[in-house]
Amino acid sequence: MRTLIRNAIAVLPSETRAANVLIEGSKILGIDPPAGAACDETIDATGLHLIPGVVDDHVHFRDPGLTHKEDLHSGSIACAAGGVTTFLEMPNTIPPTTTQEILNAKLDIAASKSVVNYGFYIAASTENLDELRKATRTPGIKIFIGSSTGNLLVDDQDSLEAIFAETTLPITAHCEDESTVRKNQARIAAAGYTGHSDHSRIRNHEAAMIATARAVDLARRHNHRFHVVHVSTAGEIDLFADHGGLLTAEACPHHLFFNVDDYERLGSKVQMNPAIKTKADNDALFAALLDGRIQVVATDHAPHTLEEKNQPYPKSPSGLPAVENSLPLMLDQVHRGNCSLEQVVSWMSDAPARVWDMIGKGRIQEGYDADLVLVDLNRTSTIRDENQRTKCGWSPWHGTTLTGWPVRTIVMGRTVFADGRFDVDHRGAEAVFDHSLGGYWAT
Repeated sequence: MRTLIRNAIAVLPSETRAANVLIEGSKILGIDPPAGAACDETIDATGLHLIPGVVDDHVHFRDPGLTHKEDLHSGSIACAAGGVTTFLEMPNTIPPTTTQEILNAKLDIAASKSVVNYGFYIAASTENLDELRKATRTPGIKIFIGSSTGNLLVDDQDSLEAIFAETTLPITAHCEDESTVRKNQARIAAAGYTGHSDHSRIRNHEAAMIATARAVDLARRHNHRFHVVHVSTAGEIDLFADHGGLLTAEACPHHLFFNVDDYERLGSKVQMNPAIKTKADNDALFAALLDGRIQVVATDHAPHTLEEKNQPYPKSPSGLPAVENSLPLMLDQVHRGNCSLEQVVSWMSDAPARVWDMIGKGRIQEGYDADLVLVDLNRTSTIRDENQRTKCGWSPWHGTTLTGWPVRTIVMGRTVFADGRFDVDHRGAEAVFDHSLGGYWAT
């Protein structure tokens, strides 16, 4: 099957220009093929921009174990609607992904459910070092240095030293210092909780700074590739900015666009781990994206039902859905003149693919996978809870009007979303990782 995308304005690795893109099967066959090149389908992209599919390297799709909130089918449908063609899912499911056997089982579930491409991290525990040493078919190791579920908390120094010293896969970690969080929680609980805004006082700047500094120190001393997920404070940026090729980092839309002033309006809908911080932190994170100190934008999509979220604090769970709105949120920043489309493509497609050594993802380039998104930079639409495809059925951005939206999502050469309709019978492919490549700074 050959598909020709005609008259698009394509964001290519080295330039943005008018281009025709020819797809054969699941691959990009050529850019600007000869006029007589045969094709079975033609897509007229006049007035639209063509970008590589978004690679969201940080989602929680709750499958298996908590599928009343989300599963790999509903989550992948939400991805397709938002221009996300590949997701990497975190390991704190039930059971947690702590062995190769459990990881392989999740890959099998995804193969039967997901309409977009997928990959799964393996979780560190205090007891599975041998599994981490030999793990395959995974982007890397996730450590919960705080904010753990089940038996996934790893905050004793000997265990952390061993993981960084004795494994070879790239590592990422949830960095909030558990002792600081517990100390703050005890103090605030003793005084009496006042509302969801207590969350940012419990999971404060200090908790993030201590844990991130600890993880960065481990990575540097052991010369181990480390990716700092969901950076939430301005102070953390200085800890990894002189990375020397070893360290990369990501920011999430909720830490870029929400802050403690939003608790009064949104309550638990913006309760996250790490907690949202201040407007000054919002500004610092965006500045770090612009100057390259932070390389990736990802969602930390973590849905809960509204019934669960509407519980009084501290019973309300942390997490919010974002995969179907993250690209429009960033395209709206392009519309506002705060960044360029090329920067958004770097942060959301190219950089995450390179951070995790993903083969054939993140660029519009001959021989790469045909994971592509057509976006209309002039389309204006309002996010509504009732239109969300995520199973939880709500968004903290409900009522927000954005300019710039994906209108067609192509996964491995096949359209899975267009004109509000989905190809629910399509199945994405397992992402392939080659960790001999050396990561983000080697390409």
